[in-house]
Amino acid sequence: MPIHGSLFSDFKETTAQDPFALQNKKLLKIQMHYGPVWALTGSMVAYQGDVRFENKGSGGLGKMFKSAMTGEGVDLMQCTGQGELFLADQASEVQIMYLENDMISVNGASILAFSASIEWDIHRIQARGAAMTGGLYNVALRGTGYVAVTTKGDPVALDVAGAPTFADAQAVVLWTAGVSMDVRVDTGGLKSLVRGGTGETFQMAFGGQGYVLVQPSEGVPQGAGQQTGGGGGGLGGLLGG
Repeated sequence: MPIHGSLFSDFKETTAQDPFALQNKKLLKIQMHYGPVWALTGSMVAYQGDVRFENKGSGGLGKMFKSAMTGEGVDLMQCTGQGELFLADQASEVQIMYLENDMISVNGASILAFSASIEWDIHRIQARGAAMTGGLYNVALRGTGYVAVTTKGDPVALDVAGAPTFADAQAVVLWTAGVSMDVRVDTGGLKSLVRGGTGETFQMAFGGQGYVLVQPSEGVPQGAGQQTGGGGGGLGGLLGG
């Protein structure tokens, strides 16, 4: 008997032929004939054609060492072949951007995929207030190509040149080249401390020129930007990855 209903027509595969395209808000479609891509290990949900996967871990001995020392990094698999690849991460929303000889600094836990033409590395965030946290680290993506990141809900892109900009460390997803960041300590005063504090002691302060992408969630997974030395607390969950 035939199947009745609109299920298969409503959720039919998109016909978009861009290298990176949204199948829907939570599912990324990649056209593999444009070349290899790096993707979060375990993020493949489906593919059609001949696509191969090679687990690269933290991206070589140098990056593995940095990842072990800093708590930052992202486990990647290299995807090659022909066909169409579909990626997702825990049903998080997917955001796509195209870098043209540019750079972004990203929460490692938010990286879903990027073109093989994009260079990446773990870097220490240069911020005066970061010293009190034991050191902050992030993932730098630079070059020309596509990048897909995930957010918990629809994010907001804040233009830091328009006004002093502050954000909860665990809600920041990424910022663009030209943006400077520092760590601000705000205890809320003596009365707030006596009453148990506000829970917003550490904030990220942004300046310069560019954008900061902030998600409507403070639940960034632990990992990126961890304190060195294995200590907890402070900004231990900052820019998790």
